[in-house]
Order: sequence, then structure tokens, then C-alpha cells
Amino acid sequence: MKAHRIVSVLLVAGLVAGSLCGCGGNASRRRTIGSIVDSEANNQVKASEPTLVMTIASNQTSPDNPYHFGLQTFKEIAEELSGGEIQVICSDGDLSEDEAELLSMLDNGQVQMVVVSPGHMTAAGVAEVDMLSLLYLFNGFSHWETAMDGEFGSAMTDIILERTNNQYRIMGYWSAGVRDYYGKAPITSPEDVAGFTIRTQTSGVVYDYWTSIGAEPVNIGWGDLYDVLKSDGVDSAENDYTNLMLKEHHTTENGKYICETHHDYTTRLFIMNGDYYDSLTGEQKSWIDTASLAATLQERAVTYEMLDSSKEQCISEGAIVTDYENINIDAFKEPAIAIQDSYAAQNGLTTYLDMIRRAQ
Repeated sequence: MKAHRIVSVLLVAGLVAGSLCGCGGNASRRRTIGSIVDSEANNQVKASEPTLVMTIASNQTSPDNPYHFGLQTFKEIAEELSGGEIQVICSDGDLSEDEAELLSMLDNGQVQMVVVSPGHMTAAGVAEVDMLSLLYLFNGFSHWETAMDGEFGSAMTDIILERTNNQYRIMGYWSAGVRDYYGKAPITSPEDVAGFTIRTQTSGVVYDYWTSIGAEPVNIGWGDLYDVLKSDGVDSAENDYTNLMLKEHHTTENGKYICETHHDYTTRLFIMNGDYYDSLTGEQKSWIDTASLAATLQERAVTYEMLDSSKEQCISEGAIVTDYENINIDAFKEPAIAIQDSYAAQNGLTTYLDMIRRAQ
């Protein structure tokens, strides 16, 4: 993919408050990132040497991955706003393709910001974040944005910071697209997947969902999945168009039937160590807050843009797609809603589930 400069025309709301706007934000409060950079950077004198050097990282190696564009946008905005006082080094998977390792590097100061899955916060003792693993939690990207940029996302940010003793500060909620089923045969209802092995999480609420409709979750490393699909070692998998396309899963016999179940509008966390953030000056925080917001909007925009192009590429390379409209979504949702209700009740999270549902 060629360079994306979406961020120069994206609209940003609530910068003074330091928060993102949902899809229904107040247009009168919006400014372009370009205008922010122009007005603030013009007042900066170019620093001869950076006073703050930051390394930011994700586990994705492809330069076409949306994370890459988010990280690059952070670098561009932070360096421009600071007049060179901040130098940002971007790492696209070359430090590690393992998110747990990246998080460890954040803990020991080797990196200053990372992109990781919410499950790592659960492992750190923030059980509330595991709600984001619930399937059919969101009805679309608009619902997801309203929830994550609103009451629910704000609550999760505060809870994570408090429960981890200021260790992890959420700087933005990123998207990893919407996950769909793909396998050796098409499915349109839960009955169609019964008896299939499926590469997905093998514990927790994701496991509960797939087993409830008769599938058999199996644990296969992401880097190994292409070969396993190709060798008939697993019947199916689930992920978003862009990630499965970049790994060419759709070119295998057991990955060529893509069915738009849209069961998971996924969230990724763009995080910084809270103590590191607190050590910065007010001006440095302002630059980083603005750059984080720009990076978040850019990553989302590229994610959304790539959905259609990735789907088109999959089809052009032999994938057979069953569109969302031809899936019995209500049948897939019914067991998911029951799991949501049960999980929230058992874990005292009904208030947070209600926040998400109110955001529709």
C-alpha cells in the first residue's frame, strides 16, 4: 500500500479535553490535524538535539499494516509539534512479534509506547478489560467508536491506570478490524460450523462461544497458521480481512471460504507507562497527547479503508465470500448475548455492559 496521508484531513474533536469524539461528535468543536500542526509547530524553534528520544512499537512486521501508519503518524506529529525536541523511533515487529515481550520492554523502559491486545491487561489484574473479548458486543464500527471514545472507554482507562498502579496509561483505542470466519466450507448459520476445528482462543468467553455452537477451538500460533491451513491441520479460523490477506490464508483450501459473521469488532491498546508520562513536562505531554490522538485516528482510518481493498484482493486471489447480508446473524448472536449476560452477572460487570449497550 502506498503512503496514507489521511490524517491531514481527518477531523478531531475535544482536543482541549484530551478525548476522542465518537461518530456523532459536535462538528463545531472540530479542527483538522493539519491546522493543529501548522498553528503549534510554527511557534517552535527547531531543536539542535532532541531532549526526549522515544521508541514506539507493535508486533506487526508488514509495512501495509494499519499499525505502521499509526506509529508513523505519531512520529511525524510529535517531532513536528516539538520542533525536533522529541525524536521518535518506530519499530514494526523488529523488536519482537510477541506482544508479551513488547509489554515487558515497556515495563523495563526499553520502549516508551506499544500496541497490545486487551487480554494483556486481564493478565495484569484488570478483569474488566476481558469484556472486550465478548463476541457480538458491538453492532458496527460506529457503535464501537461511541463506546470506546465515550463512557465505557473512559472508565476502562481509569481502571487500568488504577489497577496497574500507574503502570499502563491508555493513549488511544486502536482497531484491528472486524473478525470473520474463514474455512474449508462456507457457513451461514451456527449449525454449519458444528464439528469444525477452528483456530481461535482456547479459553475464556471466546472458547465458550465457539463450543456453544458446536465448534472445537484449537491453539495454533499466528505465524504457523498458513502452513496448518494448507496441510489440512485445522478446518477453519477467524480474523479480519486485512490480517488474513496479508498472511495469504485465503489462498489455502481450508481458508478460502470467507463468511462475514462480523462477530468481533476488535480493540487494541496504544499504551504508555504511566510513570514515564508523569515524568514529562506539561508541554511534552501536550505534544504527545496530540500525536497520540492523531495516530489513533490515522490507524482507524487506514483499518477502515483497507477492509474493502483487502476483501477485493482476497476475492481476486480466489477467495469465495458469503456477504454479511446472507448470514443468519441473529442465530449467531443469540448464544453470544446469553454469554455476555452471564459473564457480566458472574463478574459484577453489568454496569459496564450497560455502558456499551447504551452507546448503540
